[in-house]
Amino acid sequence: MTEGEVERLLAAAKGRGRYDHRDATMILLAYRHGLRVSELVALRWDQVDLPEGRLHVNRVKRGTASVHPLRGPELRALRRLDREGPTGGAYVFASERGGPMTAAGFRKMLSHTGEEAEIGFPVHPHMLRHGCGYKLANDGHDTRALQHYLGHKNIQHTVRYTEL
Repeated sequence: MTEGEVERLLAAAKGRGRYDHRDATMILLAYRHGLRVSELVALRWDQVDLPEGRLHVNRVKRGTASVHPLRGPELRALRRLDREGPTGGAYVFASERGGPMTAAGFRKMLSHTGEEAEIGFPVHPHMLRHGCGYKLANDGHDTRALQHYLGHKNIQHTVRYTEL
């Protein structure tokens, strides 16, 4: 996904239902940090350091954990979510019942949001991760930096973003 398509997704998410801010924040973090859907829904408040502006990312699939900087829009969104969002205790993204948001729930929400944003193709969560990789590569980040940021153990999984 391109940055423009993600912006359209975010705009569409902001007008959808009672938990529009939670949904938009999920899309924003998945895109900015290249999170897999399982990493996103498992995100806990103890991984978010709001005062220091850091996100501790635990990768699945034997990926390398890392610490990512949180920028202004993400910090504001997370602070607001902490104040106003559905409370799920330890989990950043809670469902209406207070438990952690499910991967299936996020996939469904993203699919509906993609339709409302008139993206023109079916949207699934891994597109946000790939969009992150391509954005970083297009911004001139080297392959090793992308590998670390996305948590790839093997650089062969990262080179797809830097191929012509």
